Amino acid sequence: MKRTVGAVLELSGATLLQEGAALPPLPLTMRLMPGECMVIETRDMGRATMFADLCAGMLDLRAGVVRFLGLDWSALGDRRANALRGRIGRITRRPNWSGLFGAHMQMMLKELHHTNRSIDDLTTEAVRLGERFGLPGIPVDAPGRLSDADLARMTCVRGFLGKPRLLLLEDPLETTAVDLSTPFLESLTEARDRGASVIWFGRTSSTWREYRRAVTSQWRLADDGLLTVRIR
Repeated sequence: MKRTVGAVLELSGATLLQEGAALPPLPLTMRLMPGECMVIETRDMGRATMFADLCAGMLDLRAGVVRFLGLDWSALGDRRANALRGRIGRITRRPNWSGLFGAHMQMMLKELHHTNRSIDDLTTEAVRLGERFGLPGIPVDAPGRLSDADLARMTCVRGFLGKPRLLLLEDPLETTAVDLSTPFLESLTEARDRGASVIWFGRTSSTWREYRRAVTSQWRLADDGLLTVRIR
């Protein structure tokens, strides 16, 4: 795969237009290069979700700019912006499983919508990732009929599916009842080896301590903004 030249993600004085949002009303600045893994600690995971939305170009700015793969989100039309979001993998705390479709379709929907990949190709990759995370295959039942453990596994599969260039991960290791640390870290390393960049959100360093030596930077997101801290 051709590597990105320059930053994968860049925030330059990005300040939200929305008042009273979970993010502080302060300019946010950071840069993420290909293959880097940035850990952002925050006590408020709702704040993490909003920051991930900001990185994905889903929030309006009062000032500053957010660029993904060198492109300014605010300068893109809806069609181009949605296509670009197809290159982002997300694991979010926000409930995002619908009862309208089978879990298998929802797991692959982003790839089906934003790429020209065949069903066979997508299914092969989904099965491989599913087996890594402990699924016996690709569940076709409605999400409401699946266990919390299987939904956690499928959320991870959906996040890594499609070889994304940017991963926005609201720590899946913290709340799930099943231990996903080994397949999660394997998938994380595999993605970074391809040149993907990672933001891993967590409440405390205990969730990522096992991966500490591979983390390239550590930040804290709180009321006083986004601040870099020394890796512990």
